[in-house]
Amino acid sequence: MECRIGCAACCIVVSISSPIPGMPEGKPAGVRCVQLTEDNRCRLFGSPERPAVCGSLRASVDMCGRSNEEAYAILAELEKATKP
Repeated sequence: MECRIGCAACCIVVSISSPIPGMPEGKPAGVRCVQLTEDNRCRLFGSPERPAVCGSLRASVDMCGRSNEEAYAILAELEKATKP
């Protein structure tokens, strides 16, 4: 499965604990990453500055569902289930 361009659920819904350029403390769940463009594309894609966790995410039906709305719901549940 390929990422749905413009979805950005993984860049908004989930928390990222590692530093991101412009977000040195990481990103809380539910907060839009500062590296997203207006059309929800990652400014750091392919860059060494991109956090390893972001690069490790792979689109799959289990994580992304069949629509952007499903992706947001699935990732929100995963975030809730893995919250410390």
